[in-house]
Amino acid sequence: VKEIRERLPEKTSQRKLADMLQMEGLDLDKNAVQRIESGKRFVTDIELKVIAKVLGVSYQELLDN
Repeated sequence: VKEIRERLPEKTSQRKLADMLQMEGLDLDKNAVQRIESGKRFVTDIELKVIAKVLGVSYQELLDN
């Protein structure tokens, strides 16, 4: 997630990503994003779907990274 977030054309911080996810109905804060990026938090299938949508990638790309 971190690699893809950092490749976005507009600079996207963990907080901004959390805000984008919240706008899509996924209630994650900056700390949750940080834990996901560091591998310390499990991601559900529903969360994976929203994260992929917000980042503009497929589920498979997230799973492969």
